[in-house]
Amino acid sequence: MNTTTGTDCGELLERALGYALGSVTGVETAGLGRGTPCAEWDLGELLRHLDDSLDALYEGLTGGRIGGFPRTDPVCGFRTRACAVLGAWVSGPPESVLVGQRPMDVRVMAAVGAVEIAVHGWDVAQACGRPRPLPGALAAELLPVARRAVARGDRGVRFGAPVAVPEGAGPDVRLLAFLGRRAAWAE
Repeated sequence: MNTTTGTDCGELLERALGYALGSVTGVETAGLGRGTPCAEWDLGELLRHLDDSLDALYEGLTGGRIGGFPRTDPVCGFRTRACAVLGAWVSGPPESVLVGQRPMDVRVMAAVGAVEIAVHGWDVAQACGRPRPLPGALAAELLPVARRAVARGDRGVRFGAPVAVPEGAGPDVRLLAFLGRRAAWAE
């Protein structure tokens, strides 16, 4: 993936958000206690994490926060935040953002955000019992981003250990495995 052009990263972010939006369709408030592939989080906590991720992306793109949407309907909140992030990208983000005290190219932030959003979109679908494979082309573009972004120190803290994959596994299975997930989690 080329992180030197805004178009590629913006499109990648848009595709990841589109996938995740499809994954949250049908999430019901009564099911927010369901387990997820993220062992420490139930579905409600995962959706709150996704909200926080979108808020951080928006803040990086605009210098401001999305604002207080009621968290009583996590799907509505996620959809609203996703639209705000896409709108901020289209409006012309800054060239770089500060992450902690370090500058980061906004395109890199968008690409890493796309990994986060797409993979957690997969987690949501799994938790709801509606498995949705990550689109192969999207996963193929996200895998090199994940490989560059996930450091050894992230294992056991932010991500599980990589999982072995069968020979000839598709990019979706390889991406999920690299981030510590089994493609057949629901089974």
